[in-house]
This record gives sequence, structure tokens and C-alpha cells, in this order.
Amino acid sequence: QVQLVESGGGLVQAGGSLRLSCAASGRTFSNYLMGWFRQAAGKDREFVAVIRWNGEWLHYADSVKGRFTISGDNAENTVYLQMNSLKPEDTAVYYCAASTGLASAVAGTSYAWWGQGTQVTVSS
Repeated sequence: QVQLVESGGGLVQAGGSLRLSCAASGRTFSNYLMGWFRQAAGKDREFVAVIRWNGEWLHYADSVKGRFTISGDNAENTVYLQMNSLKPEDTAVYYCAASTGLASAVAGTSYAWWGQGTQVTVSS
């Protein structure tokens, strides 16, 4: 059974940094897409970043490009999201998700497995 467990969220001031972690277990993820999504209160879930587990391809939403970095550690089965220059509009629950990679990498509906989410709050 696939399990994704996020950690690293918290409260930070604008301009600060956080690193989110997503520990994956339950199967071999070698060619999977590992994505980060977020959902702010009262808004739809949105794509943030994605990486193919082998690291050969990654992609970011325009809103986070240049500020966020996604990476993976195969030995630890963990995907990270380094978030720098945080803004109040980055406040949301952040979710890690896994996909077999056979469909759109930015659509949440392509991801079969999801973590429980971690809250990120950026104060102004």
C-alpha cells in the first residue's frame, strides 16, 4: 500500500524559507511522477511542482518558478520542496502526490496517491 507522509510545514514571515518533505513507501517509485499541490482556504487545489522520480524531468507552476525547488532522494524515498522568498499568497495546505506518469503531470486527477497535507502559513 502506497503511503505518502508530508512534513516541514509551519508559520514563517514573508521572505522566509521552508523545506517540505514527502516520505514515500509501499512500492518502487522509479518512474513515477511526484508532485506537490496546494490548496488555500476557499480556493481550488493548484499544481505547484513535479519531478520524475529518476530526476530526469521537472516542472514548476509560474507562480513559484525561481523561488521553489523540487528534488528527490532515491536512497531515502523522499521528495523535497524547498520554498524560498515566501509570500503571504503561498499560504495553503501543501500536498504530496504520486502518479504512474501516464497522464498530465499538472492535473491533480492524474495522481492516484496523496499525502495528508501540511499547513504552510506565511505572515506579512
